[in-house]
Amino acid sequence: MTFLWSVFTKPWATLPGDTLGRLVSGLGFTGAEVPVRDTAYVTPGDAGRLLPEFTARLRAEGVEVISVASDLREPVFAACREAGVPMIRVMAELGPDGYAASVRRVRRRLEEAAPLAEGYGVQVGVQPHHGRYVSSALGVMDLLDGLPVQHFRVVWDAAHDALAGDDPRVTLPLVAERLGVVNLKNAIHVRTEPAGEAVGGHWKPWFVPGPEGLADWSAALGQLAELGYTGPVCLSGQYSDPGVPVEKRLVADLAAARGAAGAA
Repeated sequence: MTFLWSVFTKPWATLPGDTLGRLVSGLGFTGAEVPVRDTAYVTPGDAGRLLPEFTARLRAEGVEVISVASDLREPVFAACREAGVPMIRVMAELGPDGYAASVRRVRRRLEEAAPLAEGYGVQVGVQPHHGRYVSSALGVMDLLDGLPVQHFRVVWDAAHDALAGDDPRVTLPLVAERLGVVNLKNAIHVRTEPAGEAVGGHWKPWFVPGPEGLADWSAALGQLAELGYTGPVCLSGQYSDPGVPVEKRLVADLAAARGAAGAA
């Protein structure tokens, strides 16, 4: 299968576009998701001024920006349209008022963003995430139910799918109608220090190279082949152990993913 092999550039969030473009292309990627956050080179407040030139610099190095990781404020939509960026990726955060109330609140936010997505021609991609977020692909599908498919997409994530106890051979077909981006990273559970008199529960996710984790990348890429998916596949560059440079791990994971896709 032919994918747009991409990388989330969060590890190098403060780099200018030309430097970042050379780094990303040098690692073997032709696509990138870039953070548009207060801690990044392009901030939401400066997106209208900086994002078009930033993406142009990446394109000059052979790297297409597939999405931005940001929020759903109108200036971000406007900047994405100007820069030719097709998607804003967000996650569905849960608050202290509980799951149901949180989902209603996030749903209202998405409904309020619907006119912006339509008016600016920029999609909203919602990613499942473990912890204090809607954590499963099916939970995200339920959250998006009834919103326009052409404007609201699922960003399926291999690691978070596995952490939710799901199987890509089940979840990918179920989200196929809305599938916008596929994220590849991987994780295991590691024990944390016992706390007090609690029984069990002392585990946390630990992000590892692709071949070492719970998520079955080969099964996911095989399922994508069955679905005929040819869109972006984005390696997230998230590793909990800082002992090996992220660039070295990404090169190895990209080779592993390409090999699994070729065997699918």
